[in-house]
Amino acid sequence: MPSIDMARPELEAYRPPVNRPDDFASFWDGVLGEVHALSHELALEPVDYPARGVRVFRASFAGVGGARLAGWYMTPDAEGPFPALAIYHGYSWMRGEPWSYLPWVAQGYALLAVDVRGQGGESHDPRAFAPGAVSGWMTRGIDDPATYFYRDVYGDAAQTIEVLAARPEIDASRIATTGGSQGGGLSLAAAALSDRVIGAAADIPFLCHFRRAIDVSDAIPYREFEDYLRHHPDREERMWRTLGYFDLLNLAERITCPVLISLGLRDLVCPPSTIYAVYNHLSGPKELAVYPAHGHAVPEIHTTRRLAWVNQLFGSG
Repeated sequence: MPSIDMARPELEAYRPPVNRPDDFASFWDGVLGEVHALSHELALEPVDYPARGVRVFRASFAGVGGARLAGWYMTPDAEGPFPALAIYHGYSWMRGEPWSYLPWVAQGYALLAVDVRGQGGESHDPRAFAPGAVSGWMTRGIDDPATYFYRDVYGDAAQTIEVLAARPEIDASRIATTGGSQGGGLSLAAAALSDRVIGAAADIPFLCHFRRAIDVSDAIPYREFEDYLRHHPDREERMWRTLGYFDLLNLAERITCPVLISLGLRDLVCPPSTIYAVYNHLSGPKELAVYPAHGHAVPEIHTTRRLAWVNQLFGSG
């Protein structure tokens, strides 16, 4: 079955050049300086959850710029230290319910599943954005990388790792990331920004190769950029400059840990070429799970593959 994008051989060879702003490294050093200055304390409220062998907590912790982030913190009902997963969710969604994370806890892993600020969950976003953004989050603050929505979101992703590493029951030498779509992108962003991350399992990742995505995808959320330029054609240069800091294509070479990425060749939301572009720039050990008949979803069998991959990563497979 053909891709909706390039032919399969073209995808496998697709490695477009990066286009990092001149101050790319210092920009991210500044964001990480803010993260390291935050409190890494995790406030926990026990939840009486109807499942055996698990401890469930409502969690909150400091985010970048005065945000308060919310999530589930879950551990086995046993003594640590535990390997741990930072788990991120899809665009405009939320962390969901604890039952969906029980398979990870059953393997002996702790996890922190965090709500992205200002989206469908409970995490607070205190930033006041300049007017002009279109519906959604992709263009909020986009005139300047210092005010862009995803600056703080990427910082929060790195902060999630620091919060996990600070817990006494966590083995700070075994922390990995996972998630799908936006969550897949944030899994990769955290791996690029934190040297504590020892592996990232990123399903159908969003936030990859923005220029290509806008060229080939008419789906939300990439369509928000087109809507923005329809309103503000004079701001195109500033938009592209800002996106250069956040495109995972430009962050990929900073990811040196093992990575498992999945994609569907029929994906109209995160087109295959955008994901291949990032995958082909990764500088560490990597695996790609390609599903020819799937769109913006992965088959159930991939959940088994991801579980086995994480078990091997943590030395328990």
